[in-house]
Amino acid sequence: MDSPEDAHASRTAFLKAWQARAVFWCGAVAVGLVAVGFAEACDWAIQQHAKLIAAWPLVAPFITPFGFAAGVYLTRRFSPAAKGSGIPQAIAALDTTDDALRSRLLSLRIAVSKIALTLLGLLSGASIGREGPTVHIGASIMDALGRFAHFPSESLRRGLVLAGGAAGLAAAFNTPIAGIVFAVEEMARSFEERTTGTLITAVVLAGVVATGLLGNYTYFGVADAHLLTWRAWIAVPLCGIGGGLIGGLFARMLIKGSSMLAPLSMRQAVLLAAGLGIVVAVLGLASGGATYGSGYEQARGLLTGEVSPGLLFPILKWLATLASYLTGLPGGVFSPSLSTGAGIGAALAPLVPQTSLATMIVLGMVGYFTGVTQSPLTGAVIVMEMVDDHSLILPMLATCFVALGVSRLLCREPLYRALAQPFLQQIHRTAPGRHG
Repeated sequence: MDSPEDAHASRTAFLKAWQARAVFWCGAVAVGLVAVGFAEACDWAIQQHAKLIAAWPLVAPFITPFGFAAGVYLTRRFSPAAKGSGIPQAIAALDTTDDALRSRLLSLRIAVSKIALTLLGLLSGASIGREGPTVHIGASIMDALGRFAHFPSESLRRGLVLAGGAAGLAAAFNTPIAGIVFAVEEMARSFEERTTGTLITAVVLAGVVATGLLGNYTYFGVADAHLLTWRAWIAVPLCGIGGGLIGGLFARMLIKGSSMLAPLSMRQAVLLAAGLGIVVAVLGLASGGATYGSGYEQARGLLTGEVSPGLLFPILKWLATLASYLTGLPGGVFSPSLSTGAGIGAALAPLVPQTSLATMIVLGMVGYFTGVTQSPLTGAVIVMEMVDDHSLILPMLATCFVALGVSRLLCREPLYRALAQPFLQQIHRTAPGRHG
């Protein structure tokens, strides 16, 4: 029989465990709420820019460079860790066991800055997405709650960051399975079994909140995509090779460009952003406004047959996304990659008359997305959930793995892993008591 002291200790441990769970559940709900609000705000920003450009098309060469310059200045001045996608920051935070160093990459202040500065980028016409920033925001919220609740275990704290990032992606796209797969495949790269329950619970709670507020929607609608004959399977290697080549080239150019422009960015970041803003504005004018923003409307329109942005759209979107990211503005490449891939699939469709346009667009999306991120399972699952179509899962997986092999010929290191390295190097250089 336990002594009164042992019974008291047991009750205390039980209460602390449930307090930790309660804090965690509240965090997952908070991630879902913030993701929904952020999504609505991003849609509003894209619409406002579109309305302005529709009314005064020639104002773009002034608004975009100014907005880019202002966004980069504010990012560097007030929240340097908010730059770019946010996924590299979350990966870097998972790779460090130093709590003080992690706080340089994840905090509520950084999350708020990420939201505000991403909105500024979209208002300016940047070709960026909100999904990567939502991962960063979700990880920051969960990490802040871990600090607040004084979670003692380092593995638990890292599990919270992983779960927060996965929950953010799940709520952003309304794709719960993709959130889990993304965390396993991209953010963790080595998955600890004890974090599985935490991860899935976070995704479910955030997804329930998003579904409750926005309904059980599919991100890109429902696609009528299928491969009816064996001859139609030529679409798989075609989209896999095409998406892998173009996506791998994008990843390589982004990594190399970030490295090459780093010295100039240190000295003249605002001027560089303004110059790249002019490039994005010119591309926007050349595309009739199709390259501005996340590309969601273009991808959805291609799938439903309502919009045809033209054969040059994937090339112009590719360039606009590259230029937007190289500025250092907060913003991700998920949605722009999916829209570029949709354009690639549409451009390749005449080569495969045996299959439908929708099928080529779906395979183009997963092929290019995988080429950029080198995360094939995430690419297949995220598109499958977004278009609510399971019939193409095997062709999508096959396309993804072809694209992965081709992409690795051009870009040896996965994009987000490469982009995470400067953040790790920076926080170690600036950490007190560290040298070299």
